[in-house]
Amino acid sequence: MIQSNPDTRTAVRPSWGLLLVLCGAIFLEGIDVSMMGVALPSIRSELDMSTGSLQWVVSAYVLGYGGFMLLGGRAADLFGRRKMFLFWLAVFLVFSGLGGLATEGWMLIVARFVTGISAAFMTPAGLSIITTSFAEGPARNRALLVYAGTAAAGFSLGLVVGGILSEFSWRLVFFGPVLLSLVLLLSAIRLIPPGSRPERSGQGFDLAGAISVTGAMLLLVYGVVEAPNLGWSRTLIAIACSAALLGLFVAIERRSASPLVRLGIFATGSLVRANLGAMLFAGSFFGFQFVAVLYLQELRGWSSLETGLALLAVGADAVLAPTLTPKLVQRFGNLPVIVGGFCLAAAAYALFLPLGLDWTYAAMFPTMILTGLAFSLTYGPLTIAATEGIAEEEQGLASGLLNASFQFGAALGLAIVTAVNIAATGPDSSPQSLLDGYRAALIVPIAASVLGIVVISFGLRRRESAACSSSL
Repeated sequence: MIQSNPDTRTAVRPSWGLLLVLCGAIFLEGIDVSMMGVALPSIRSELDMSTGSLQWVVSAYVLGYGGFMLLGGRAADLFGRRKMFLFWLAVFLVFSGLGGLATEGWMLIVARFVTGISAAFMTPAGLSIITTSFAEGPARNRALLVYAGTAAAGFSLGLVVGGILSEFSWRLVFFGPVLLSLVLLLSAIRLIPPGSRPERSGQGFDLAGAISVTGAMLLLVYGVVEAPNLGWSRTLIAIACSAALLGLFVAIERRSASPLVRLGIFATGSLVRANLGAMLFAGSFFGFQFVAVLYLQELRGWSSLETGLALLAVGADAVLAPTLTPKLVQRFGNLPVIVGGFCLAAAAYALFLPLGLDWTYAAMFPTMILTGLAFSLTYGPLTIAATEGIAEEEQGLASGLLNASFQFGAALGLAIVTAVNIAATGPDSSPQSLLDGYRAALIVPIAASVLGIVVISFGLRRRESAACSSSL
């Protein structure tokens, strides 16, 4: 580990050097997701995909990401963080390119699913390298907030870059990350120093746990998305099967000699609240983005570039996350800042609810800027809260749990928003019917944000109660 180097001067330089390449990786993940969102209408047009199947282009990625994130985090702890990061970055590169070559909707969905799996191994390895290379406290918090700000910058810039590339061809949205992945891979080989080889203690690879939890997620999201077509009975069967697989996952983890998730880690209240908050925030954010893109491009007829520029104000978090958020966290602590972020998110989505057939961008702008501010106050502090106080040997697991929560929340939020949108729109595709569907779907991110306020505020009250008790 870098911190063990007795020469602190040589330790600092490699620490910030490796942070640079790890920020590059999360930047890559950010632009990959956001460029895809802007390109969806173009993909639907060329590959002749329905709204339900189009949602799976995004959900396949986040389900592969979220479903295998726990396995990825554990693999980083067991087999070496650098090794996992480099290998799966290469896999990400290959399947991103294959996605750009897809000629059928199912090909694209499969490519996105495997790309998501590669991100599931790459991202927790990168995040755990940061949390084990910087001492817990101000140095780690600063590094994590820079990391979060870089992710935000990737997302916001991806909206614009995706809009520009989609004007030529949606396939360029896949080929662009290939080039960036190659640059990052070559840089990472040089800038990430080899860590100590993990001791082999007979621990295995909990593939059964990963398969069961991924299957549970797939069935749950499938049941929600396809509810209008399946009917209540089949939808309940899908959800019941999902619950059964989740129960199987818990049973596997209790009996496994090398569990994917040590269930005792959930005794850490701050970790549980942070992960619930991550699910709710991601679900609300990605659900809102899905509705906003469809509204701007399909109802209003805006181009991909115009849509990307309209959403660019959300990128304010790229500036605010590494500048304003650290000061607020230092003064008020993580939880109050997170609660403030959820409050702004709820207000932002509520302000978008009266959207009309001829809305001006001036009417949309408050939502965009408040959403960016909410992201800056929420993403980084949630990352700190989810990894704080966790033993070094389980930092990969904690990182995997957090990222799994983000991705599962995004998938479930998209699924619910899509289901509500389809149900509220009905068979009529008139502009007013589409507008009614969008308005109904927007209730979902608003509700998720309000629930997030409740979940995080509970932790805030517990902290205040503990402080009062200690003062007595």
